[in-house]
Amino acid sequence: QVQLVESGGGLVQAGGSLRLSCAASGRTVSISTMGWFRQAPGKDREFVAAIRRSDDNTYYTDSVKGRFTISRDNAKNTVYLRMNSLKPEDTAVYYCAATIRYSGNLWSGYVYDYWGQGTQVTVSS
Repeated sequence: QVQLVESGGGLVQAGGSLRLSCAASGRTVSISTMGWFRQAPGKDREFVAAIRRSDDNTYYTDSVKGRFTISRDNAKNTVYLRMNSLKPEDTAVYYCAATIRYSGNLWSGYVYDYWGQGTQVTVSS
């Protein structure tokens, strides 16, 4: 079993930055991929970024490329999402997720086995 806990959300003005953290515990050696999703009011949950353990490849949705960076500290079992140049449209609850099975469809929430409770990110204009 794997447990995920997000932190680092908050209120920030447009153009500002935030750094989200996701701490994994339990059977962390079984994790194949760690990812971030977000859900804005009235919208479906959408993929943001992911990092694959096997090859350290990273993946991003087009709307955050060049602004967000996903990284990890394997020794601490922690994944980070650094968000720069934040925009009001980035406002959402951000969720950390983990897969056990290998999958190439990392943009799909259905392939993730574990989820955190979410952390609110609000960007004011």
